[in-house]
Amino acid sequence: MTPAPLLWFGVVAVVELIAVAADWAALQWIAKPLLAPLLIAYLVQRGAASRAVVVALVFATAGDIALLVPGRPAFLIGMVFFLGTQISLIVAFARRPVAGAAFAVYGLLWLGVNALLWGQLGALRIPVLFYSLALTVMAATAAGVSRTVAVGGAFFLVSDLLIGVGAAGTRAPAHDILVMSTYCAALALIATGWSRLRARTGVLSARP
Repeated sequence: MTPAPLLWFGVVAVVELIAVAADWAALQWIAKPLLAPLLIAYLVQRGAASRAVVVALVFATAGDIALLVPGRPAFLIGMVFFLGTQISLIVAFARRPVAGAAFAVYGLLWLGVNALLWGQLGALRIPVLFYSLALTVMAATAAGVSRTVAVGGAFFLVSDLLIGVGAAGTRAPAHDILVMSTYCAALALIATGWSRLRARTGVLSARP
């Protein structure tokens, strides 16, 4: 039976996507801040609430709230919070063997994307450069944890890459839906993959 917090996460994720599609800001303020806390509840219920992963989800909650506020200052504050998310996930994931090939592929992607967007980001160049580096390292270390966590890390990178492309002035069709759907998938895959790993290895504690 699927744990109740995970079911509620699915419901809230659908509500959030509907709110984004309909541009209902009030409903987004209700749904979006609940996403990461529901996954914390799921990890606690499963006995897999690793300290670093829980801290990552707390930072994600703060970042989600900040990004609901319009304007560049809120965007930068949200980026700082999500930097905390990426660093916390790196701390958790780096305890597993790291695949050199993943670092090579993701590193080349980081170089290529920043080179393409550099001239369009303006004052956001340096913040995006450093945040995207942490994001890339997170995705690469996720590849060494499990297949589910690896896909979650890749979805996280895609979601934030779309945000970066949007900040550079280019928006894909259904841009906001793509950003949120890949973000929700990333959080769910990372949390469920981490829970399964902890259960499989018998490490069920609050330690990293």
